[in-house]
Amino acid sequence: MPEVETVRRGLIPHWVGRRISFVDLRRPDLRFPFPSNLEEALTGAKVVEIGRASKYLLIRLDNGNTWLSHLGMTGVWTIDSPGDGKHDHVYVEFDDGTLTSTYSDHRRFGIMDLMPTSSESEHKLLSGLGPEPLTNDFTLQSLKAGLHGRRSPIKTVLLDQRVVAGLGNIYVSEILHRSGISPTKTAAEVAGKSQRIVVAVEKIHKFTNEVIFEAIEAGGSTISDFRGVDGSGDLGYFPQQFMVFNREGETCKQESCGGTIRRIVQSGRSTFYCPRCQR
Repeated sequence: MPEVETVRRGLIPHWVGRRISFVDLRRPDLRFPFPSNLEEALTGAKVVEIGRASKYLLIRLDNGNTWLSHLGMTGVWTIDSPGDGKHDHVYVEFDDGTLTSTYSDHRRFGIMDLMPTSSESEHKLLSGLGPEPLTNDFTLQSLKAGLHGRRSPIKTVLLDQRVVAGLGNIYVSEILHRSGISPTKTAAEVAGKSQRIVVAVEKIHKFTNEVIFEAIEAGGSTISDFRGVDGSGDLGYFPQQFMVFNREGETCKQESCGGTIRRIVQSGRSTFYCPRCQR
């Protein structure tokens, strides 16, 4: 989510208030087929605002439609690029070509869709999302309810977008390290059996907000193929703050710990943690 928020903020000064004059879909699909009327619905519409829900960009238009863009793992929006690359799948011109934008995605895990703005919350990709960090909806009670009774590892449950919207693999590893909680514990063990809010849940709630805030302020993570809207590849410096992610075999940065960071695989994703301070 911090990366997508960075892209949203980067697109706003370029797109908002401009009218889309030309759209070229270079293939029929990304992860899923494009809506059959996407080019027609976008052409001639003005971008009113750019919102976000979890990892989805919501580009709201003056014709009553919202253009949804999910970047997947390798999707990139760039400004004033020629759009002639092998993996440039969507090319857009604004205000008769005075501004161009290109969506590139070599793995094609991204998603684009179209919906009425008035019914965004009912869209199949958005209706089941849980509360998002740094919002009033993300409370200790909502987090407790999402973890309570779940027998899966806490790392896996926190990646469930129905429990907390917007968390990704990098940030959950960092949150659990700051919380001092082993990623192999089940969510039920962490949450406790009673309805009382336990210290572990309080820590996860606190450090979720803290890590996400820091990542957004730093401009997101530069891990993998993610790039900013200017194509520079510089999304900020949050990786310099990583305590565990991608640090397998290195010494834990936690003061007075001295443990060695380990890597395990959970649900097909790498988890990094310190077995000494995350018992």
